[in-house]
Amino acid sequence: MAIYLVRHGSDDDKYRGGWSELGLTEEGIEQSKQLGKYLSKNGQKYQIDTLISSDLRRAIETVSEIEIKLNISAVLSPEWRETNNGDLAGMLNSEALIKYPGLFFSNLQMDQQYPGGESPMDFYKRIKDSFYQLSSEIIDGKIGPNVMIVTHGGVINIIYYIINKLEWTNKSPAFCKISNTGIHSIEYIEDNWKVVQSNQIEHLL
Repeated sequence: MAIYLVRHGSDDDKYRGGWSELGLTEEGIEQSKQLGKYLSKNGQKYQIDTLISSDLRRAIETVSEIEIKLNISAVLSPEWRETNNGDLAGMLNSEALIKYPGLFFSNLQMDQQYPGGESPMDFYKRIKDSFYQLSSEIIDGKIGPNVMIVTHGGVINIIYYIINKLEWTNKSPAFCKISNTGIHSIEYIEDNWKVVQSNQIEHLL
């Protein structure tokens, strides 16, 4: 049993991400195509039978390249979205600095919500609940056994903290590098989920 976590392809960093519905850059589209080709070529290694994706545009555009190459339809789910940054979603950074000076994810209190969005604690609980639900479904044989999830950097970082049984806050450093379209492999070993490979980007080299 395995869970493969993949961050979406590159998007435009001139805009605030979160629940932005902006799509991939040309580089991001090319990264996603290379990922699809790599997964098709290495089908025996990954044996992916279930595809799940965040339903934000940049994730959908990424997973669509995988769907084509693996001939698998993805299940789109809002539960695997990045943190809900509410009114700032998709806003130009320059505009956000004027309208919401000093408002960044790491500056929020754990129970402080973005304007029109969620708090870091809301985000953590959503991802924790989603991960445990997915884990149960895989272990019980309802889906999988090898599931790939196309999601976002913040989501993947939280899952690293959960698996390693470490406390996470919005001020916690990134557990490891999380590149666009990098693959993070988690396997169920001796009744525990364990990371066996982090940020695999062979397809981009």
